[in-house]
Amino acid sequence: MFGVSQFGSNPALVIVSDRHRSINNAVQEVFPQVFHGICMYHLLNNLKTKFRNKTKELEQHYIRTAKTYNLQDFHVLFYTLSSAVPGVKEYLEAVGLHRWTRSHAPSRRYNIMTTNISESLNAVLVKVRELPITALVNEIRLLCQKWFHERRTKAAGCTTMMSKDVEMKLEGRKDRAQAMGVICADQYTFDVVDSDRNYCVDMALWTCTCRKFQLDQLPCDHVLAVVRKTPYEAYDLCSLYYTREFWHETYRGVINPIPHISSWTTPQQISEFELQPPDVRTVAGRRRKRRLPSMGEELPTPKCSRCKERGHNRATCQNPIALHPTDEAGCSGSNLPTHQPIHPSDQHSTPQL
Repeated sequence: MFGVSQFGSNPALVIVSDRHRSINNAVQEVFPQVFHGICMYHLLNNLKTKFRNKTKELEQHYIRTAKTYNLQDFHVLFYTLSSAVPGVKEYLEAVGLHRWTRSHAPSRRYNIMTTNISESLNAVLVKVRELPITALVNEIRLLCQKWFHERRTKAAGCTTMMSKDVEMKLEGRKDRAQAMGVICADQYTFDVVDSDRNYCVDMALWTCTCRKFQLDQLPCDHVLAVVRKTPYEAYDLCSLYYTREFWHETYRGVINPIPHISSWTTPQQISEFELQPPDVRTVAGRRRKRRLPSMGEELPTPKCSRCKERGHNRATCQNPIALHPTDEAGCSGSNLPTHQPIHPSDQHSTPQL
């Protein structure tokens, strides 16, 4: 617990998750001083559930509002979102703007706006989760052993100053910076003209009014425009965490293989220790396999492939099915010959010879 408390006191630490109550309670108890953000896509799914008839408008405006760096741009985008989806403004403000937006976050989220990393791990372990705990832990060890080796090999093959993704991002920003004008105020302060907007760059404080420079710890387009006109070096303005050395250092550790249990050497104090099973109450019924939905999330209901209704599947369907297709399905019997009704006076008439 001492190590956890020391790790949790780091002001640069940020936790991103969905809005499940158990996660909120755990973070408040173990990491009370750490900023706890919300996954952007989990919240989007909650919004789609609450505002079902505005899904297209939500996808069009919400992502841009959450990802923007600048507070002025946020207010414009948030107003557009609120106008397109009535009621969403009050809902998102109740959640907390600082928890789902990059512009209001009190700590740096960098590009971690979602929980895709954990969701990817859950997808890989979806089958092995049903194994006993020892087998599950061993599968996770094998998976991490494989991943560390692949990433260590990839980092060792890097020949550039920064990682490959960062180098590509810097090249794209340098190309856009070519068309920007730079006006010097003093040796540290610069005015950068980007199309119809001006941005102020302070090289002494490492800041730009677009806020990408200070939030991502990576030179933005405007800073690179200043670098083009001054003796500053772009690599010197990048965080050390983006360098090739830190990338390689991240995966330097080796996860060693574990031999068969028959060859283990167990210390005496461990072999004499009697470990009892946990004192928990077993819930009756089938064990739950699906994950618990987060706050405000509704899991999709199954749709029957036989009657096309929701709430059950084909195996449990009890709805009657029409023997003949309807006109709406495009297979009506309108082309079949129809019988004209017989008038009562014609029923007893004698044929004319």
